[in-house]
Amino acid sequence: MSTELRYVYAVCRPFDAPLQAELVGVEGRPPRLLRHEDLTAVVGAVPEADFAEGPLRAHLEDLDWLTATARAHERVVAALTTVTSPLPLRLATVFRDDSGVRSMMQEEQGRFRWALGRLAGRVEWGVKVYADGAPEPRPETRLSGPGAGTGSGRAYLQSRRARRDAQDRARQRAEAFAERLHGDLARHAAAARVHPPQNPALSRVPGVNILNSAYLVDRSASEDFVERVDRTKDEEPGMRVELTGPWAGYSFTMPSDEGPAGQEEAGR
Repeated sequence: MSTELRYVYAVCRPFDAPLQAELVGVEGRPPRLLRHEDLTAVVGAVPEADFAEGPLRAHLEDLDWLTATARAHERVVAALTTVTSPLPLRLATVFRDDSGVRSMMQEEQGRFRWALGRLAGRVEWGVKVYADGAPEPRPETRLSGPGAGTGSGRAYLQSRRARRDAQDRARQRAEAFAERLHGDLARHAAAARVHPPQNPALSRVPGVNILNSAYLVDRSASEDFVERVDRTKDEEPGMRVELTGPWAGYSFTMPSDEGPAGQEEAGR
């Protein structure tokens, strides 16, 4: 019979609400709660044959396996977010047994308590701003065929310059809009972080990602925060604002330098 390891999804403060009866996580296994002093780990059993160091390293190179595991991990964390404010752990955090999980909580208790204090009663919202590409000016003539001469060459260069200038103006307008939006949203959040723009080749989302940010918001203020974002969606032509959440506070689990008014900006 295969030995089972302990997969840890998150650490929480003890809570009374039961987990969803039908909730399953990695490997289709239901999670359970493991208490240690004033901390609770949410764990699930996983087979050693797949999650020991060697097999796990190989699995992490398998995109299909990785995607399925990440979705199961997020499913459990999302369910926790409806009943408490969890501190999510990294994907594929695995220990030999319950004792190993308790030892981890003992060693990390200071950081866990700090993070759980920050996340208590709060959720994360994500905001992305995309700029549609500037339209290419229609050239007056084309550089093709034996009749292409000096005039057509000048028109072609002017067309390229006009297109580049239009794109520069569109990007400057988008960056100014994103900066104003981020500043306003950060003032209405407990903390904020700006992540690097998404790679369009990976995200497959149209437009240029100008702002990719996260905001830690009190649950009681979330409705107002969402309305504030919604009011900006038609504010600037050519800009697209996307809101995601609420999530567990993935972006706010580690201490970092803080700026004015307790706001943070850090790349990820």
